Amino acid sequence: MTSMEPQILFRNAILYDGSAGPPFAGDLAIGDGRILAMSAGEPLAEVHAEQEIDLSGKALAPGFIDAHTHDDRAVLDHPDMAPKISQGVTTVVTGNCGISIAPVSFEDAPPPPMNLLGGQSAYQFESMASYADALRRKRPCVNVVALVGHSALRLAVMDDVSCPATGDEIQRMRGLAARSMDEGASGFSTGLFYKTNEAADEREVAAVGEAISERQGIYTTHMRNEEDQVLDSIEESYRTARAARLPLLISHHKCANVGNWGRTRETLGLIERLRSRHPINFDVYPYAAGSTILREDLVTDKFRIVVTWSLPHPEMRGRDLSDVASDWGLSLLEAARKLNPAGAIYFQMHEDDVRRVMASEHSIIGSDGLPLDAHPHPRLWGTFPRVIGRYARDLGLFSMETAIHKMTGKTARIFGLRDRGFLRTGFAADLVVFDPATIIDRATYEHPERVSEGIEMVFVNGELACLDGSSTSAGSGRLLRGWREPAHA
Repeated sequence: MTSMEPQILFRNAILYDGSAGPPFAGDLAIGDGRILAMSAGEPLAEVHAEQEIDLSGKALAPGFIDAHTHDDRAVLDHPDMAPKISQGVTTVVTGNCGISIAPVSFEDAPPPPMNLLGGQSAYQFESMASYADALRRKRPCVNVVALVGHSALRLAVMDDVSCPATGDEIQRMRGLAARSMDEGASGFSTGLFYKTNEAADEREVAAVGEAISERQGIYTTHMRNEEDQVLDSIEESYRTARAARLPLLISHHKCANVGNWGRTRETLGLIERLRSRHPINFDVYPYAAGSTILREDLVTDKFRIVVTWSLPHPEMRGRDLSDVASDWGLSLLEAARKLNPAGAIYFQMHEDDVRRVMASEHSIIGSDGLPLDAHPHPRLWGTFPRVIGRYARDLGLFSMETAIHKMTGKTARIFGLRDRGFLRTGFAADLVVFDPATIIDRATYEHPERVSEGIEMVFVNGELACLDGSSTSAGSGRLLRGWREPAHA
């Protein structure tokens, strides 16, 4: 143990160390932002600290890592990060689905889906370095792992993103991607599902990805299709990642639309086979509804659609699209056109598929919350306590230690965060204290901003960032850089 005097000593805790191993009773001491000592079974009898906290009956775990967020602007505009810190999240991965706040700017309103991060004024960072500097100055209360988005790169260098990039444009994107990695990014994301990215072929994606691979990054993708062509999209994602020599993380894995319910048996089998040739994992959120911009091609009467925001008709947030259409005397498609630009929640998945994906040993947890939505999906506020309280404790889908591993140690390894995700001496003191008997989400589709229960204390880099569900605005977060490990996570 280091000779440094601990600042806080947690005694009599139920320790979940992030490894998926069973919990054990013990003590843990922190100081100078690090874990200085810990014990299993026996107390740290010779250790004393400025403050001692008795955690009898309470769990102590590594801080949760949200593997999939769109918090790029939120960490700057709302550095207290209440939706995340109140869940026990200490690190957010930004820049997903090809949508990153840097390195791009706009003279006019950003096109969908870039508008999920805000309007023209939100895009102030033409380099990852300037974004990293803004994070250092703002000091949010959570850590940030930043990905560079392919849509951002395309919009930064291309006049027309409706077609594949030329050789010169690819080279310019490669240069921007490499520079972004050198300035603090940890990987590369695509959103081939979206108009700003869908024209990119495998050659383009792999060529840009090679610049990320040279700098030990990761590749995450909102695949081209999560519906009828989901198997083809998995194959495409695998080929692209392998060509670029990048480990692959499939974003928010699902089988969407009624006709595809149950097909996760096929998709998970395919991923298992492909994993024998290349590292592949996927993130998932614990809900049977997704959320993004209101797209005409997603409008249907086969499942419920809820409006989350609308620029021309903000009064319609939180209402079912079918009710809005009925009130206006319009078809669903006509109502959607009248609401746009807008966002929506789509109840397009089956609960059995969600559970099957979550239970897979290759899944990790990401909220995919949209913090700017006027009436957000409840995943923004409830994802992590929901996984632990509902799916692990109440439903027994997996053990509580497995749930915690999926949001701590496994995620840290996938993103190459070498001193996060585990309770180990010398690791960063990102910690969450929770009551295993009461932890649960309270956010609902009707009331999406309710704070979860059972999260008692959250520490980020050794500083108290949340107490009893309320942010302390400690401002101890920082930009983290991941360095990948070559083995499968």
